[in-house]
Amino acid sequence: VQLQASGGGLVQAGGSLRLSCVASRNTIAIDRMGWYRQAPGNQRELVATITLRGGTTDYADSVKGRFTISRENAKNTVYLQMNSLKPEDTAVYYCNANRFAPSITYWGQGTQVTVSS
Repeated sequence: VQLQASGGGLVQAGGSLRLSCVASRNTIAIDRMGWYRQAPGNQRELVATITLRGGTTDYADSVKGRFTISRENAKNTVYLQMNSLKPEDTAVYYCNANRFAPSITYWGQGTQVTVSS
């Protein structure tokens, strides 16, 4: 599985961005996709995930009500709509995919999101 993320950039606080992640190669093996982020000096943390078949979502408390994860299975693509962005959302955002059985995790390259105050 290969993951290609895009959509990062620089935005002012209160603004919006949409990240996209396209999966390719053996995508039938993917059960769940999502986004993680890592700010300088911090550990990588979960932002949001979505199961590809049931559409079950999970969000970090810090982004609930502001971020929305969605999927477009026909395009093997997952989106992260980020609204009401805050400076503390600044990080490198990584696309992630999981296979449940056997347990395998895939990572895409990061995309930088910078929110200015």
